Amino acid sequence: MTFTVTYKPYQLFPEASQEGEGKYEWYKRAKYDESEEKMQMYMALMTAYGRSEGIEYKFGGTVANTLQAHRVVQHFQESKGPEVADSLVNSLYRQYFEEEKHPSSTETLLVAAAEAGIEEKEAKAFIEDKDEELMDVKMAVREQASNGVDSVPYIIFEGKRRDLTLVGCKEVVEYEKALQQIIKECQ
Repeated sequence: MTFTVTYKPYQLFPEASQEGEGKYEWYKRAKYDESEEKMQMYMALMTAYGRSEGIEYKFGGTVANTLQAHRVVQHFQESKGPEVADSLVNSLYRQYFEEEKHPSSTETLLVAAAEAGIEEKEAKAFIEDKDEELMDVKMAVREQASNGVDSVPYIIFEGKRRDLTLVGCKEVVEYEKALQQIIKECQ
């Protein structure tokens, strides 16, 4: 059985500016009421979670609006296919969480496109035209919100008889169970 991952845009913080602000400071203020103790606990927990999955989280960098990153992922998913979209997303996540890069700067998006095998001239032309397909992505973001999506990841496993939905980060075994259930119901 073959499963295909399709990414749909959703913004956790649509009010964030494109310029952004410091990630550490933002998390401490927005999530932990300026508590250094809570922030340190969060960082310790995320570091442990990440390490167990081969991710070396860093807490510097910038929290910013991700709409341009969603626009790029949606465009190249449509024009180049799911493997390219997956490569883009993996690069964007690595750059943001491990390398403290801006989540949707031109530079970050160009690196992700190069790592996904997109020809530089094509990637640069699309990434630098910040309005191309922007309304489509904005409408898709609104659609996800109207479908009740309010956190990420929000994963729908489409089956023959029914769909299974997992919301929020889960252990790998939970995703495996969902995939096995879909396989079982499709036989």
